[in-house]
Amino acid sequence: MSGEAPLVERSPLDAAHRRLGAKMVPFGGWEMPLSYAAGTIDEHLACRHDAVVFDVSHLGTVRVEGADADERLQWALTNDLGKISPGRAQYTHLLDEVDASVLDDIIVWWIEPEVFDVMPNASNTDRVRAAIGGTETTHDRAVLAVQGPRAVERLSTVFPAAAAVGRFRVARCSWDGVECTVAGTGYTGERGVEIAVPSAAADDLWQAILGAGVVPAGLGARDTLRLEAGLPLHGHELGPGITSLQAGLGWVVAWGKDEFRGRDALAAERDRGVGRLLRGIATEGRRPPRADCDVLIDGVPAGVVTSGNFSPVREHGIALAFLPPDVEVGTDVTIDVRGTALPGRVVELPFVAKN
Repeated sequence: MSGEAPLVERSPLDAAHRRLGAKMVPFGGWEMPLSYAAGTIDEHLACRHDAVVFDVSHLGTVRVEGADADERLQWALTNDLGKISPGRAQYTHLLDEVDASVLDDIIVWWIEPEVFDVMPNASNTDRVRAAIGGTETTHDRAVLAVQGPRAVERLSTVFPAAAAVGRFRVARCSWDGVECTVAGTGYTGERGVEIAVPSAAADDLWQAILGAGVVPAGLGARDTLRLEAGLPLHGHELGPGITSLQAGLGWVVAWGKDEFRGRDALAAERDRGVGRLLRGIATEGRRPPRADCDVLIDGVPAGVVTSGNFSPVREHGIALAFLPPDVEVGTDVTIDVRGTALPGRVVELPFVAKN
């Protein structure tokens, strides 16, 4: 063994985060900000009530282009690109061909008729590129996610073209002479956009957005926000042994397509019925449930928590867990948190609903 430390990727905004005193942590092979001086809870609430900006440059970008690009993606991914058109974005899954496990959940930005940017999770970029082809462009840009009820209002003062991009729309927009790609997507349950900006201009755009009164937020708040919104995280609610149907995401599967990767295995599960479903659990008090804690019903183990935390909006613990499909909303449960019984109840998702 060489003894050399593994290579850690850094965002084009790494120096900007350090200037702000961010707490930097490893995530998906990258070193990224967990939180800034305000802390995770304040950053979370700023997103729910005003506007924040996340650096999500650790997400992958794979450019797929050419006359057959749409056909290649149609075969590889579960959703149907025929439902959208250039200038739109779509959420979709890449499945394992043998057991239909979700190898990754992906946003596709359809930029031009023969040009797509496929956005995998950080650690899955190589896997996705092997399945769909294309060219990785992750290191050519930064991606800034501006999110919150006042995101559009604040962004419009410094980048009005980006602020005008609607939900799940995609557009090329110019900022200070620099061409960016902007999509009306995000991972918080709030309105907002994600901006892919060339690396050389990333710091300038970051500073302009902060200057508009947008609060910097780290991955800690991004995780609690997505959990309140009931959104899955690969490696927790999606991944090996977990299918789209088990995760309650059957709407992302276009059964009307002639064929897609993993279709036969997923159809077999559909026909026999899933053995478990992802559900939400609200717990009592401020103590948070955590991933891998057992969930018990009437004292009998019934499932395992996949993600859990304290909800800054609800002011109590919340969790996602796989439970038997016949468990109904309103069912009382107990979560075993390191030997302590934490009472809870199965609830509808999302935990925090937004218009």
